[in-house]
Amino acid sequence: MSEAAIQPVEQTLDLGVEAGDAFAVFTDGLRTWWPSEATWSGAGLESIGIEPFVGGFCFERGPHGLRLDWGRVTGWEPPRRLHFAWLIGADRTPEPNPAHASDVEVTFEPIARGSRLTLVHRGFERHRGDGRAYRAAMAGEEGWPMLLARYRAVVVRRTEAPWEGLTT
Repeated sequence: MSEAAIQPVEQTLDLGVEAGDAFAVFTDGLRTWWPSEATWSGAGLESIGIEPFVGGFCFERGPHGLRLDWGRVTGWEPPRRLHFAWLIGADRTPEPNPAHASDVEVTFEPIARGSRLTLVHRGFERHRGDGRAYRAAMAGEEGWPMLLARYRAVVVRRTEAPWEGLTT
């Protein structure tokens, strides 16, 4: 029997850049803000990225040719929306079975002075193990709040410097 629905993690950021630029930093510029400590490769991380199409993977490349897929793109609508299956188990191991994955949806909407990013991470009850503890971890200090603070810092720096160098 499956666990009852667990409340999603929802984060919203108002950004002083247009939606297209915010989307580009989130996707093409993932390496500029995603911490290597939050990967399986750690300090050996060579690249991290998102393949820009439905069916593409969110992946990392590490030492000795290691490639780990940690997400699967289920919605790709630049510059408005990105949706992917979160293929990381509650125990932080790869979870290749999408039936045991949660979902992350990131939207970018224009506002008067830039754009608004809304991230919703839902479906924790589908993960094996303690979905409620996993949700708490992703909502906690070392989860999405930390990741999005790093993302915001890169966006702010980009408002002060040219939009270049967004490589994975």
